[in-house]
Amino acid sequence: MGDQIKELEENLCKFTGAKEAITCSSGTDALLLAMIALDIKPGDEVITTPFTFIATAETIALLGAKPVFVDIDEETYNIDVSKIEEKITPKTKAIIAVSLYGQPSDMDEINEIAKKYNLKVIIDGAQSFGAEYKGKAEVHYCDVYTTSFFPAKPLGCFGDGGAVLTNNSELAEKIRMLRVHGQNKRYHHKFIGLGARMDTIQAAIVNVKLKYYKQDFEKRNKVAKKYNELLKESNIILPKIKPDRTTPWAQYSIRVKNRDEIQNKLKKAGIPTAVHYPMPLHLQECFSYLGYKKGDFPVAERVSREIMSLPMNPNLSDEEIEYIVKEVINATDN
Repeated sequence: MGDQIKELEENLCKFTGAKEAITCSSGTDALLLAMIALDIKPGDEVITTPFTFIATAETIALLGAKPVFVDIDEETYNIDVSKIEEKITPKTKAIIAVSLYGQPSDMDEINEIAKKYNLKVIIDGAQSFGAEYKGKAEVHYCDVYTTSFFPAKPLGCFGDGGAVLTNNSELAEKIRMLRVHGQNKRYHHKFIGLGARMDTIQAAIVNVKLKYYKQDFEKRNKVAKKYNELLKESNIILPKIKPDRTTPWAQYSIRVKNRDEIQNKLKKAGIPTAVHYPMPLHLQECFSYLGYKKGDFPVAERVSREIMSLPMNPNLSDEEIEYIVKEVINATDN
């Protein structure tokens, strides 16, 4: 809780236009803090996507609430808003929209549903810091926005770190207490909370990186644009970003058949690839108690079999991108 923590929180507010920013120990703890602050309790239901990193649903389960999954949109890989309403019950308390690979979800539609049923909206922006929806940062389209500064994220520190952003000062005050074991003053605990402070050294690192983040954001978009141009004539399914939103391209993910074979060919060519994510959450052993089965969310299942991320960082040169694309096309054609 050194000076750099307060400085980073002020800088995050300036960058996004949020009223309040509270740093914390990780993107996972950011989600926990958000849900505890919104009074998500055992027996409550929270609607989210099965195609995301486990932290999104794991944090719901840790609070004793029930993750309720909704299939994804085949083009954006985000939650399919047309399928949310049918999953709402009297126990539903919130919707967690995940900005997968950095692209915001359809927030107007989500907020319309939330308003109709008096639900809270959380954005899991672990991969999307800096993204905008209709010209504004995502924090302006939810009750609470959470993000991660894990080193692999577009804006990463050198260890673990995260933040919670909101325009609700009352919620922010509660989250500040929850971050330090629910304390409102030393050794006086108003709430059951967490030890979820961000290390000051990590805040100092993010403070420096934030100064260059806008240019990194633009460079990542140039890399993605170059990939798109060079791959547009191929038979590969490319990422699609809706025109009313932006993304920091946390990943550049394509869809291919015979993924394992293609990954092996690329590995031999010295090109690393990754799969985000190979198994949707409803099929994970830890969520077997929810009673989902194979076939329940066919789009998420299909995408998880085909998705593959190519190298993506702001410093990729044109030559490197051209080499990667050439090898990808060779691997998929043969």
